[in-house]
Amino acid sequence: MSGKIKFGTDGWRGMIAEDYTFANVRRCAQGFADYLLEQGHKGEGVIVGYDMRFQSENFAAAAAEVLAGNGLQVFLTDAASPTPVISYSVVNKGAAGAVNITASHNPPIDNGFKVRNHHGGAIDPDGLQEIESRIPESGEQVKRLPLPQALAEGRIARFNPNPAYIDHLHSLIDVQPIMNAGLNVLIDPMWGNGAGWFPRLLDGGATRVTEIHNVRNPIFPEMSRPEPISPNVDVGLSQTVALNADVLIITDGDADRLGIGDENGNFIDQLRVYGLLAYYLLEVRGERGPIVKTLSTTRMLNKLGELYDVPVIETGVGFKYVAPAMLEHNAMIGGEESGGYAFRGHVPERDGILAGLYILDMMVRLDRKPSELVDLLFTKVGPHFYDRIDVRFTGDSNARQKHILETRPETIGGFPVTGIDTTDGFKYNLGEGGWLLIRFSGTEPIIRVYTETTVKERVPDILDDGLRIAGLK
Repeated sequence: MSGKIKFGTDGWRGMIAEDYTFANVRRCAQGFADYLLEQGHKGEGVIVGYDMRFQSENFAAAAAEVLAGNGLQVFLTDAASPTPVISYSVVNKGAAGAVNITASHNPPIDNGFKVRNHHGGAIDPDGLQEIESRIPESGEQVKRLPLPQALAEGRIARFNPNPAYIDHLHSLIDVQPIMNAGLNVLIDPMWGNGAGWFPRLLDGGATRVTEIHNVRNPIFPEMSRPEPISPNVDVGLSQTVALNADVLIITDGDADRLGIGDENGNFIDQLRVYGLLAYYLLEVRGERGPIVKTLSTTRMLNKLGELYDVPVIETGVGFKYVAPAMLEHNAMIGGEESGGYAFRGHVPERDGILAGLYILDMMVRLDRKPSELVDLLFTKVGPHFYDRIDVRFTGDSNARQKHILETRPETIGGFPVTGIDTTDGFKYNLGEGGWLLIRFSGTEPIIRVYTETTVKERVPDILDDGLRIAGLK
């Protein structure tokens, strides 16, 4: 099947066998190859990795054949690998970029084609448009070197990316205190690429690590999708209580996002986790530097910025905005509302494994359970409450956006509207009351309605008004 392939936030995602086919994956790989060659990278290395979804290893091989057929040296992972491991491999091998076959947190019917630059981070919007524009209209324009021949000629080399990544992690964090702490840690890798990583990193001490959902199962039982939000995390939360675990660490399908459950089986939302990670770096590790946040994440970061005298830079939603801003400002941390966090000294890419280790380190250093860490954060910045509703839609998104823009509410959830930001979606500022954001997903036909407020009882009212403004009620 040919036709227009549209790149979203990280690249392209589609429904397996409907539009996500081997032919279309090869077309995308040709577009990326042409982009790299235009940038002067002929003969240089490209990392190709994949997740545990249906046929991912074969889609990765198809992409590798095309990249090799265009004169690029391909390093193909020898097993399903977390996105942050693939991203670090770009830097470790001095490669020109990477292709990652993954649909991350999408439903099981989907797969995807993520691209990364020579920093191992997301490619900026202009670069994504250039790659998209170079995707050929048909498979006849695709250059391809069959896998057996490419392997025999050394144009494709299989490699294990794990040892170099593990060595790098040890340069960022001393895991021995976590191993010795005697914690009871439950891990939910959501049937994805994070399986086995925390046991591997923390084995050999008093801390006990238990995993659930840790084998390959592309239909993702007990969840609708491998995304670390409710209700997908509910089984893990119940198991936290049943096993009397101190914490639940959740990674999404490709292990670049992090979710946290506390010792009582309560989910700690991603905005609070971002606040905790920033506080950990600032207070516990004594680091200083800019914080990069998307407009859909927490104002707690702004308050921490004021307390510790560090700048806070706000971007559009997605790491295609966060990664360039981190590099530009040498940011201490960058992150987004979806649970993706990146750190200075690493790659400008979300890393659920490193973020999880940092949370565990924070628990050990401060000798507090997760719920107590949240209470500690609130003593610094005050309580904040967040929720989000995702609604699938049909029809013309432009017409819907025009309707939203023409709706000019004076109040939302009982708070006066003090301004609107249309940088990426429609963000209504509610003064000290918080904010409401209405945004169209960059990867699916979904409208997301988000809020963060300092008044817990107002969350349902704010979201309800948001649905009305979006024409969804």
